[in-house]
Amino acid sequence: MPQNHFCPWREEAEELKAEVGRIGGELATLQGQMAALQRHVFGRKAERMPSVASQLRQQAASPEDEAARAAAALEKRRERSARKAQEAPTREVRHAVPPEARHCPACGSEDLKPLGKGRTSVVYEYVPAFFERQVHVQQVLTCACGQGVVTAPAPQRVVDRGAYGPGFLAHVVTSKCADAMPLHRLAQRVERGGVPMSRSTLTDLFHQSAQVLLLLSSHLLQGIAAAEVVWADETPVRVLDVKKTRQGYLWAFLTQTQQGEWLIGYRFSLGRASTTPKDVLGGTRGALVVDAYTGYNAVTLPEGRVRVGCWAHVRRRFFDALPTAPEAREALDFILALYRVEAQARDAGLVRTDAHRELRQQKSAPVLAALRAWLEEQTPLHPPKGPLGQALSYARKQWDALTRFVSDARLPLDNNRSEAALRKAALGRKNFLFVGHEAAGENLAGLYALVATCEANGVNPEDYLADVLLRVQTHPNARIGELLPHEWKRLRAADASQRLAS
Repeated sequence: MPQNHFCPWREEAEELKAEVGRIGGELATLQGQMAALQRHVFGRKAERMPSVASQLRQQAASPEDEAARAAAALEKRRERSARKAQEAPTREVRHAVPPEARHCPACGSEDLKPLGKGRTSVVYEYVPAFFERQVHVQQVLTCACGQGVVTAPAPQRVVDRGAYGPGFLAHVVTSKCADAMPLHRLAQRVERGGVPMSRSTLTDLFHQSAQVLLLLSSHLLQGIAAAEVVWADETPVRVLDVKKTRQGYLWAFLTQTQQGEWLIGYRFSLGRASTTPKDVLGGTRGALVVDAYTGYNAVTLPEGRVRVGCWAHVRRRFFDALPTAPEAREALDFILALYRVEAQARDAGLVRTDAHRELRQQKSAPVLAALRAWLEEQTPLHPPKGPLGQALSYARKQWDALTRFVSDARLPLDNNRSEAALRKAALGRKNFLFVGHEAAGENLAGLYALVATCEANGVNPEDYLADVLLRVQTHPNARIGELLPHEWKRLRAADASQRLAS
């Protein structure tokens, strides 16, 4: 038979082979989806993806190392508790010996004297917060000539002729942004405190506070955009529309200063397009730590920021592939080895130093080389649309972004920091369900930023907001950065040191 003779059965065999491959890929996809659904609905909490920290603890080198690590963690918790205890307001309560007990149990003498400072014990008690109605009376003086009158200065107000002080506004903002409390519940609590209140009034106060602090939240976001390394992520938020809600997004952008302080900013938008990253980071240079979402391409291509991938996303995909492809465990072991190197650097105090970079090049680079070879070996063996096939494809496509951390100690392995920065928003989304309109979303994002930056740097948001709500209106614009939470904390600490010295 001639070589070029037409063979119908061969063509049909090729078509059948292609069809079998397609069906096999769809079957693998469905099996993966079914396994994920079953784990989500029926699985125990222990079956969820374990954290990197817990896995590293389980694989401790020896029981002695594990005991030492546990002792160090306990000591750290004790130090933190002691530090917090010193920050709490303290009131000494004296307990005198009652008159009927003022006699010596040995000889019966009543000539007793104090022994030292007494026996001390500590009790934490809850003192209910309260609201007060302040009546401000301005003194008015008149001259005997009957011509001149002098009046005492009026108290400072956040809003002209406003009936609520900065502490009250700070409490409203903190309750919603830090504690995810819906304003209708807060109104009930305020009324229990003796202040007539409605949800609409609290809503007005919340948005007025956002407008007063707009300059600060905008300056915070500008400072983040100017940083060399920026983390970013986004999460959906429902926005009220005519007779229904629509999808909006809250974007988180954060960075870490050289002093280790975290700056966290947010931006609200009605869509997930690249417009928001471009507005915040457009024209800036440095590194951008994000997942694989293409919306960030507008600020990373062609000459924007260098994109840094997230190994936590890769790890999650391989973990989801485990029920249908046990060989995914090998990839998880490789990724855990990368995190083990980071734990070594952290324990040795080398993070973000030249020694950290050298450690990565010595230990992380060989792991990456082995993982890359494993990816190339496994890719032809699995349907592209199956769970493991998709995980392999994700890792290979993101490989350049995922491996940039080896040559730069400032770059992290994952984007978990920005995901954590959005947890407050996720909790608020469950409690107050939606924002009323676009401007409300923008105000919420601005206040979220200041409160989150306070919490990330150990600043009490209520103390901070109560102070800056008044100061921001008269503070020089050229020095507005002094009122950002981390700078505010430094200034307060410096003032406290000066008072102690004097």
